[in-house]
Amino acid sequence: MSSLIGLSNSLAEIVEQAGSSVVAVNAGTRISSSGIHWRNGIIITSDESLPRYDEITITVSEGQSLPATFLGHDSSTDIAVFQLQDTQIPVAKIGDATTLKVGHLVLGLARSSQGDIRAAMGLVSALSGAWRSMSGGNIDQFIRPDINLYPGFAGGALVDVAGYLVGMNTSGRRGTALTIPATTVNRVIDQLLAKGRISRGYLGVGMQPVRLPDNLQTALNLSSTTGVIVVNIEAASPADHAGLLLGDVLVKFDGIAVHDTGDVLALLNNSDRIGKSITLQIIRGGALLDLNVVVGESQAIEEGKKHEPHGRGHEGGRRHEGGRRHGKR
Repeated sequence: MSSLIGLSNSLAEIVEQAGSSVVAVNAGTRISSSGIHWRNGIIITSDESLPRYDEITITVSEGQSLPATFLGHDSSTDIAVFQLQDTQIPVAKIGDATTLKVGHLVLGLARSSQGDIRAAMGLVSALSGAWRSMSGGNIDQFIRPDINLYPGFAGGALVDVAGYLVGMNTSGRRGTALTIPATTVNRVIDQLLAKGRISRGYLGVGMQPVRLPDNLQTALNLSSTTGVIVVNIEAASPADHAGLLLGDVLVKFDGIAVHDTGDVLALLNNSDRIGKSITLQIIRGGALLDLNVVVGESQAIEEGKKHEPHGRGHEGGRRHEGGRRHGKR
């Protein structure tokens, strides 16, 4: 009995200490999402949980609400970033998610709009390496904690038993919890603070996956069974200048095989390719053809007002654990 009491007290202490950097993010909805005071004056939350980016207030542990300024977001990793001025709330103690093991005990922390801390406990149920969201976001580690994401828990913290915040929780397929690891969060914050936006490559094409006929695979000695067909080309875009045509089927991007639109989006999300000439291998008229294209930079404006989401959660929206969708980039 004393051991259970000791464990219970230890967990309560972790919730109290780590929870001091967890806030509520109020965006005019009935139930606020949660957020994390990640760095001094920097608040992160789940991008998908927000209906808007303006007139946002942050509720801290004392129940005080403070105005927040929108800095930017990355919908492909489900991270939105806000700034607080002259805040005195503690900054999160960030840990290393790569130290987690399946079976480790973890806590999910959230905060209500009234300022109350909320907690859920569970185990790390699944871990794997880097993965890609449906809209091409590169996420450094797959983490699935076996915790209930109650209303308002999205955007809150995943905390290990040492009291370190190892990532931000978000809703996964069929309502299961997923955690965006700290390394991904830091990368997004760094880019938003440096540039005010997330730089992404741009070709100017609409795409959808297509199955390659068996006889074509044999004739062209292709190892892939699928490619990406071009269904739209924007005028004066990099793809247009390169000579890409409707009906072309993309099978390699810069020497890397592509099987669906997510592959292309993930490669374009690498900002190192912006302004550089890369080779697209396509199938046109039953033959392989190489085209050189200079990757542009997406000019999409991602501030001020909320864009329509592509879907809900990971099941058919902006992030996923598998699946395909149409894409344009």
